[in-house]
Amino acid sequence: MTVYERIKEISKARGMSLQSVAKAAGLSQNMIYQYKTVNPKTETLRTLADVLGVSVDYLLGNTDEMHPTSTEPEVPNDLEEVLKQVNPVMFGGAELTDDQKMLLYNMAKEMSRNNQQGGK
Repeated sequence: MTVYERIKEISKARGMSLQSVAKAAGLSQNMIYQYKTVNPKTETLRTLADVLGVSVDYLLGNTDEMHPTSTEPEVPNDLEEVLKQVNPVMFGGAELTDDQKMLLYNMAKEMSRNNQQGGK
């Protein structure tokens, strides 16, 4: 399976068009189609893997495991920092609006406040 085929397959599974994946990766709208015959640069592969939530090795066909197997423990992320840094924030294959991001943040903030107060 080629890099293009892997990108197409995982995009479809995530409910994303190839154009939306390209946009989220900072590529021109039709750039992914070029990967039918040419492999992307290493940095582009990393970006595409991040956008699609898979490993670079998966995109290259070196493994059938979509996610990297890491022995390092996951570091918890602060939602506020994640929402500031990540663009676009996706849910169900669609980009969240700024209003939706704020609602998500406010809901998490309220849940945190409730937990600190003993679940009241």
